[in-house]
Amino acid sequence: MVTIRSNQNAAFRALADPTRRDILVLLEKGALSVGEIALEFPVSRPAISKHLRILEQAGLVSEVREGRRHVYQVDAGPLTEVYGWLDHFRPVKTAPVAKKKIRKAKPAAPPVRKAPPVAVEDGWKQW
Repeated sequence: MVTIRSNQNAAFRALADPTRRDILVLLEKGALSVGEIALEFPVSRPAISKHLRILEQAGLVSEVREGRRHVYQVDAGPLTEVYGWLDHFRPVKTAPVAKKKIRKAKPAAPPVRKAPPVAVEDGWKQW
Protein backbone atom coordinates (compact mmCIF):
# COMPACT_ATOMS: atom_id res chain seq x y z
CA MET A 1 0.00 0.00 0.00
CA VAL A 2 1.24 3.46 -0.91
CA THR A 3 1.20 5.91 1.99
CA ILE A 4 1.52 9.66 2.10
CA ARG A 5 3.83 11.19 4.67
CA SER A 6 2.86 14.38 6.49
CA ASN A 7 5.39 16.46 4.54
CA GLN A 8 3.85 15.19 1.30
CA ASN A 9 0.41 16.15 2.61
CA ALA A 10 1.69 19.66 3.26
CA ALA A 11 3.08 19.83 -0.27
CA PHE A 12 -0.21 18.65 -1.79
CA ARG A 13 -2.15 21.20 0.30
CA ALA A 14 0.19 23.97 -0.80
CA LEU A 15 -0.04 22.93 -4.45
CA ALA A 16 -3.85 22.83 -4.33
CA ASP A 17 -4.07 26.61 -4.72
CA PRO A 18 -3.58 27.98 -8.27
CA THR A 19 -1.92 31.19 -7.02
CA ARG A 20 0.70 29.18 -5.14
CA ARG A 21 1.34 27.03 -8.21
CA ASP A 22 1.80 30.22 -10.25
CA ILE A 23 4.22 31.56 -7.64
CA LEU A 24 6.30 28.38 -7.99
CA VAL A 25 6.36 28.78 -11.78
CA LEU A 26 7.50 32.38 -11.34
CA LEU A 27 10.23 31.40 -8.86
CA GLU A 28 11.41 28.66 -11.19
CA LYS A 29 13.02 31.43 -13.27
CA GLY A 30 14.99 32.68 -10.28
CA ALA A 31 14.83 34.05 -6.75
CA LEU A 32 12.53 37.03 -6.19
CA SER A 33 11.54 39.29 -3.32
CA VAL A 34 8.01 39.43 -1.94
CA GLY A 35 7.48 42.80 -3.64
CA GLU A 36 8.65 41.49 -7.02
CA ILE A 37 6.34 38.49 -6.72
CA ALA A 38 3.39 40.68 -5.65
CA LEU A 39 3.76 42.83 -8.79
CA GLU A 40 2.87 39.78 -10.90
CA PHE A 41 -0.46 39.04 -9.18
CA PRO A 42 -3.77 40.88 -8.77
CA VAL A 43 -3.77 40.32 -4.99
CA SER A 44 -2.32 42.31 -2.11
CA ARG A 45 1.23 42.00 -0.88
CA PRO A 46 0.05 40.53 2.47
CA ALA A 47 -1.88 37.86 0.53
CA ILE A 48 1.30 36.96 -1.37
CA SER A 49 3.20 36.81 1.94
CA LYS A 50 0.61 34.38 3.27
CA HIS A 51 0.90 32.20 0.16
CA LEU A 52 4.69 32.24 0.50
CA ARG A 53 4.45 31.27 4.17
CA ILE A 54 2.31 28.22 3.24
CA LEU A 55 4.77 27.27 0.49
CA GLU A 56 7.65 27.67 2.94
CA GLN A 57 5.94 25.54 5.61
CA ALA A 58 5.49 22.82 2.98
CA GLY A 59 9.20 23.11 2.17
CA LEU A 60 8.52 24.12 -1.44
CA VAL A 61 10.32 27.46 -1.18
CA SER A 62 13.07 28.79 1.02
CA GLU A 63 13.55 32.34 2.25
CA VAL A 64 16.82 34.24 2.32
CA ARG A 65 16.98 37.63 4.03
CA GLU A 66 19.02 40.25 2.26
CA GLY A 67 18.91 43.18 4.65
CA ARG A 68 15.25 44.20 4.80
CA ARG A 69 14.34 42.19 1.72
CA HIS A 70 12.91 38.68 1.91
CA VAL A 71 13.97 36.74 -1.18
CA TYR A 72 12.33 33.42 -2.03
CA GLN A 73 13.53 30.57 -4.20
CA VAL A 74 12.15 27.15 -5.14
CA ASP A 75 13.23 24.12 -3.11
CA ALA A 76 12.62 21.05 -5.26
CA GLY A 77 13.19 18.47 -2.48
CA PRO A 78 9.54 17.98 -1.48
CA LEU A 79 8.51 17.99 -5.14
CA THR A 80 10.78 15.01 -5.72
CA GLU A 81 8.91 13.13 -2.98
CA VAL A 82 5.57 14.08 -4.55
CA TYR A 83 6.78 12.84 -7.94
CA GLY A 84 7.85 9.57 -6.33
CA TRP A 85 4.43 9.12 -4.76
CA LEU A 86 2.65 9.91 -8.03
CA ASP A 87 4.84 7.41 -9.91
CA HIS A 88 2.98 4.60 -8.15
CA PHE A 89 -0.08 5.51 -10.21
CA ARG A 90 1.63 5.71 -13.58
CA PRO A 91 0.26 3.10 -15.98
CA VAL A 92 2.63 0.16 -16.34
CA LYS A 93 3.32 -1.10 -19.83
CA THR A 94 2.31 -4.71 -20.02
CA ALA A 95 3.05 -7.45 -22.48
CA PRO A 96 0.62 -7.65 -25.38
CA VAL A 97 -2.43 -9.70 -24.52
CA ALA A 98 -2.87 -12.82 -26.65
CA LYS A 99 -5.81 -12.53 -28.96
CA LYS A 100 -8.66 -14.79 -28.01
CA LYS A 101 -10.73 -16.61 -30.56
CA ILE A 102 -13.87 -14.71 -31.16
CA ARG A 103 -16.93 -16.92 -31.13
CA LYS A 104 -19.44 -16.35 -33.81
CA ALA A 105 -22.74 -15.21 -32.46
CA LYS A 106 -25.55 -17.73 -32.65
CA PRO A 107 -28.29 -16.74 -35.04
CA ALA A 108 -31.17 -15.09 -33.29
CA ALA A 109 -34.43 -16.99 -32.96
CA PRO A 110 -37.07 -15.97 -35.49
CA PRO A 111 -39.34 -13.26 -34.19
CA VAL A 112 -42.55 -14.39 -32.52
CA ARG A 113 -45.59 -13.45 -34.54
CA LYS A 114 -48.44 -12.06 -32.56
CA ALA A 115 -52.03 -12.70 -33.48
CA PRO A 116 -53.75 -9.67 -34.91
CA PRO A 117 -55.86 -7.79 -32.40
CA VAL A 118 -59.48 -8.86 -32.33
CA ALA A 119 -62.33 -6.76 -31.03
CA VAL A 120 -64.07 -8.18 -27.96
CA GLU A 121 -67.38 -8.59 -29.80
CA ASP A 122 -65.69 -10.53 -32.60
CA GLY A 123 -63.94 -12.80 -30.09
CA TRP A 124 -67.29 -13.92 -28.61
CA LYS A 125 -68.64 -14.68 -32.07
CA GLN A 126 -65.79 -17.12 -32.71
CA TRP A 127 -66.84 -19.22 -29.67
